[in-house]
Amino acid sequence: MKRTLNTVLIAIALWALPSAPAHARVAGAAGPTFDVTARADEISTSDGDSMWMWGYALGAGRMQYPGPTMIVNQGDTVTITLHNQLPVPVSMIFPGLNATATGGSAGLLTQEVPAAPPGQTTGTVTYRFRATSPGTFTYFSGSRSDLEVEMGLMGAIIVRPRVAGAVAAQQAYDDASTLFDQEFLFLVSEADPDIHKQVAFHCGPSSAACDLSGIDMTKRHPTDWFVNGRNFPDTLSDAGDPMFPTQPYNCAPMFHPGDRVLIRWVAGGVDFHPYHTHGQNHVIIARDARLLKTSASASADLAVSDYTTTTVPGETVDAIWGPWTGAKLGWDVYGTQDINPHSCNAAPGSDFDPVTHEYCPDHNKEIPVSLPSQSDLTFGVGSGGEWGGTPYLGVPGDLPPVEPAQNAQLNVFGGIAFMWHSHAERELTTNNIFIGGMATMALVVPVSVAIP
Repeated sequence: MKRTLNTVLIAIALWALPSAPAHARVAGAAGPTFDVTARADEISTSDGDSMWMWGYALGAGRMQYPGPTMIVNQGDTVTITLHNQLPVPVSMIFPGLNATATGGSAGLLTQEVPAAPPGQTTGTVTYRFRATSPGTFTYFSGSRSDLEVEMGLMGAIIVRPRVAGAVAAQQAYDDASTLFDQEFLFLVSEADPDIHKQVAFHCGPSSAACDLSGIDMTKRHPTDWFVNGRNFPDTLSDAGDPMFPTQPYNCAPMFHPGDRVLIRWVAGGVDFHPYHTHGQNHVIIARDARLLKTSASASADLAVSDYTTTTVPGETVDAIWGPWTGAKLGWDVYGTQDINPHSCNAAPGSDFDPVTHEYCPDHNKEIPVSLPSQSDLTFGVGSGGEWGGTPYLGVPGDLPPVEPAQNAQLNVFGGIAFMWHSHAERELTTNNIFIGGMATMALVVPVSVAIP
């Protein structure tokens, strides 16, 4: 194993830092009152193209895909006022939440805001419900849902639990078995770009009138797949990146060894999607905001361990991934003494160091494979640079020089990366360009690194 002064200095610096118990939380808009408008705009796709979309916007902001993630607390009375600037009637429905609607006109499933002439709005509809139970929920348009969900009119709602009257920010439900350290949203969806082109042609800014009669949804053929409104590798760019003004949410899970990671899956499209988490199984604790438990139990005693979970349209699934430690791999994930001098002090009655979560029986064991030379590796740039230079956690290695403005080296902390992706091969493309689509990289970083 090649040893360089630079590598050792960085590794020692990481180990010398105090523990950083930061916690990732799902980004979104805090409630319980929301003012949203249905608008049209464009999104970027990772094949370099763009797509005409309809979506919900917060206040005077631009439409976003997916719609705003609304975050409220158990017991809140939630009020959502919907405006419409689209040339079609629009509404909102909330599966699993007992909502009432006032205003607008009667639609097939709920009250809807009528179609709007260009540059105008046409009244409002106000939806109200009481968030009686915690969990992950979805919302979408109940007006011609086959087309309007395809066009982007959907989003997620998170209801945080109250325990003994206080909001439990690190629990998914009102039971300690649902405690987590890090939390990430995976709203999965798909799109047929040809349908979006037809809608733009028949109902876009240059159209004299909106005529959707020629759009045949039975011929729908999606070729773009998204996580939180972005294709891979755009999923890894920062949340709120100005390159994606209508796609504010990223999906870049980052966590420490020993962390319990809550995954909130939301099936935002109209197709099934099998999602796979590398590294180890995840444990499904809830479906459709219902804890998987027997009637006599308070905890998720019917939880299911799996490595791939398929979500059906409109469904939500909550799962706990971890704690990952690298135990029993047969090598020290923190590196050998020559490259990263460190100790492993197991807690009494345990094989694990209580601070680093290192598995002490494998301490100081070298990875039992011959690594390829640098000249035989392909190094990603921009959002693809996940190789830190060594296979060891917190031990960055030498990498080829890059242009700093490109932000080419993301893995500066020497993290260990796992790909989390759709298990349907075609969904790993963006309009037939591999690799793209429904994927991201999950990154384990040393305990000294703060989680953004």
